[in-house]
Amino acid sequence: MAFRPLHDRVVVRRVESDEKTTGGIIIPDTAQEKPQEGEIVAVGNGVVNDKGEVTPLDVKAGDRVLFGKWSGNEVKIDGEELLIMKESDILGVIEGAANMQQAA
Repeated sequence: MAFRPLHDRVVVRRVESDEKTTGGIIIPDTAQEKPQEGEIVAVGNGVVNDKGEVTPLDVKAGDRVLFGKWSGNEVKIDGEELLIMKESDILGVIEGAANMQQAA
């Protein structure tokens, strides 16, 4: 099933954080906070202004982003847990994230 968000909404897949601290301590699932970092899966067409013009979004599918702790609505699409949020809930785009993934 394909899902396309409307207007200024985006679909985000959370990026799983490491299960160990920098000191090597393993953190159990129950103590881990949900990550505030994710990858954009799909974006809406943009916001319609008072003149009827569509302003496109600043983010695109594949961008790695940071978002607020309580941002978005959790949904399950095709068995995968995703977040739907407005673009304004996104704090910023992590530049060079695609290059970092390829190097790893």
